Amino acid sequence: MRRLRRIKILATLGPASSDLAMIRRLFEAGADLFRINMSHTPHDKMRELVATIRNVESSYGRPIGILVDLQGPKLRLGSFAEGAIQLQNGQTFTLDSDKTPGDAARVHLPHPEILAALRPGHALLLDDGKVRLIAEETSKEHAVTRVVVGGKMSDRKGVSLPDTDLPVSAMTPKDRADLEAALVTGVDWIALSFVQRADDVIEAKKMIRGRAAVMAKIEKPQAIDRLADIIEASDALMVARGDLGVELPLERVPSLQKQMTRMARRAGKPVVIATQMLESMIQSPVPTRAEVSDVATAVYEGADAIMLSAESAAGKFPVEAVSTMNRIGEEVERDPTYRSVITAQRPAPESTAGDAIADAARQIAETLDLPALICWTSSGSTAVRVARERPKPPIVAITPNITAGRRLAVAWGVHCVVAEDARDQDDMVSRAGQIAFRDGFVRAGQRVIIVAGVPLGIPGTTNMVRIASVGPEGDANM
Repeated sequence: MRRLRRIKILATLGPASSDLAMIRRLFEAGADLFRINMSHTPHDKMRELVATIRNVESSYGRPIGILVDLQGPKLRLGSFAEGAIQLQNGQTFTLDSDKTPGDAARVHLPHPEILAALRPGHALLLDDGKVRLIAEETSKEHAVTRVVVGGKMSDRKGVSLPDTDLPVSAMTPKDRADLEAALVTGVDWIALSFVQRADDVIEAKKMIRGRAAVMAKIEKPQAIDRLADIIEASDALMVARGDLGVELPLERVPSLQKQMTRMARRAGKPVVIATQMLESMIQSPVPTRAEVSDVATAVYEGADAIMLSAESAAGKFPVEAVSTMNRIGEEVERDPTYRSVITAQRPAPESTAGDAIADAARQIAETLDLPALICWTSSGSTAVRVARERPKPPIVAITPNITAGRRLAVAWGVHCVVAEDARDQDDMVSRAGQIAFRDGFVRAGQRVIIVAGVPLGIPGTTNMVRIASVGPEGDANM
């Protein structure tokens, strides 16, 4: 099944989208990979969803990626004696280590690491930012705060700390158990929440040991100042705009989205734009005009993928949400200005053989107006480097490795085919033409460009470009 757009769609599964028929419909509507949110999914359900996705994958013969999103640390208040209180602007309110139920003057904060790290002047955001406190006096036992923005506060509400660098791991005991269960099941991507520094990603990678790729979710202000290091340590990036918009001024999020998208592309790492993209479609079959513009902006910006959360997981119109996103992507990419925007953002190639080959292949394909750029790739890295160039023709990636094929489901413009590895260069060229012909990318008599590494089958050896003509039966020859 060939997509008519380059940007990929990541759809979250949930109560509205858990059975085989619905997942099949979501894939047909345009979903390229699926997200399983471990904040709401027990292990048995996760295994069931993975098996169902693999069933859909086998019936279509096209790799489908699976991303498991770890919950990360959840920082919450304790409970109140009356269940809820009302905080008034200007009042003093204390957070402490006393487990006694709270009142209008104080409440238990069951996170000693927060009390140890807080400093006077640091902000505390409660209940997704609805209530804002400023720390005035801090110690390891308590923090005296002033209420800047008051409101109702009840048991176990969440706490966010935009100014505080917390000395905690991004991996909780629950995350470690969820991660191991996901890896045993054979998922392709792990989304890591609460990333503050590159060490958080490195810690997760030590546990994963190459069994899945790691996508760092950027949702903490502390990650912004260390973004370059986090991108270098990660395999991909997710711009988690919802949490960023809680801990940072809302007006900063659009510019940060652009910066992160461009930084990830420059590094050759896939980037996903997430949260509230078609939020109104949870209840409505039609999105708002502003939401359509928001999705279109991510496409124009050259993001690798756009994500649906509750829209596909719990909404009333999951299939419509995916198909709407699909149509927006197709329409934007048909816009005559789209190519000029994407080209203007193209980063210079890095000083590596792989980047030089990818850049040269893109230039040749566009100069000759070739219908497809074909990559033979063992690990998937060749296709990712070519995707970094955002070439005008579609990218057909051929790999003998199903794991690489599934991970490439998130990469911009890559149509991946899993096939037996080439025996030699003649076989590689011939079958590249046959596969591109079979999947509708080229017609007999057209030429294609082929990128590969020699010797064949060895990862990281991208060093060859070939131009080949496609014969009447689809086989290509140099």
